Amino acid sequence: MASSWRAAADGLAADLARVFGTRLRSVCVYGAHVDGNGADAPITCLALVSSLTPLDLDACGRAVHGWHRHGLATPLILPEQEFARSLDAFPLEYAEMQRAHAHVYGHNPFDGLTIAREDLRRACETQVKSHLLHLREEYLEAAGRPLAVAELVQASAPGFAALIRNVARLHDVDHRDRATATREGARLAGLPDGILADVLALEQPAGVTTNDPARLFPEYLAAVEQLARFVDTWRA
Repeated sequence: MASSWRAAADGLAADLARVFGTRLRSVCVYGAHVDGNGADAPITCLALVSSLTPLDLDACGRAVHGWHRHGLATPLILPEQEFARSLDAFPLEYAEMQRAHAHVYGHNPFDGLTIAREDLRRACETQVKSHLLHLREEYLEAAGRPLAVAELVQASAPGFAALIRNVARLHDVDHRDRATATREGARLAGLPDGILADVLALEQPAGVTTNDPARLFPEYLAAVEQLARFVDTWRA
């Protein structure tokens, strides 16, 4: 684990142990820092407990300012049973945590975790079609202004790349490396190599000039439409 956030994660676990005692079951770091892309992003953590009361929330609330000061986001604290019973409600979110997480305290809740394939497909379909609807709507609002279109493509590209990785997950592709997972998802969905390279570049803050995203829009829109068709007709 990266030393830059390990100390903060250990400190969070110690604080939670003081609040919950033996009721604290596990703490994991997940997301950008585990992926190696965290840099200045807050450190995101999941904590599972056997029970969670208003008094516990009050105690944790008093510690939040200190956690933020040490670069931590407010942790996601869940009772174990609630976590287990919400896998069908948030399959993509938990699958992404499973893909990129680091165990800090207690047992690892992602060991042996299985998320139903149909739950993943349904969530993928909802997210892809929502992305497509918003992309068209925001393009209309851009009214053909190149800078506005460029900003739209630039801002939405990381979300599109995440959707492609979710499609890869439907096929049990679960690479820790983001770029590898994105490329494999694009291959499975039949997306053109060119637009994939551009999307991966757009995930980086200085990936392309501001003129490039506007030029990419027609091909980008076609790729999102293709991804929506693929997920809509996907069967295990």
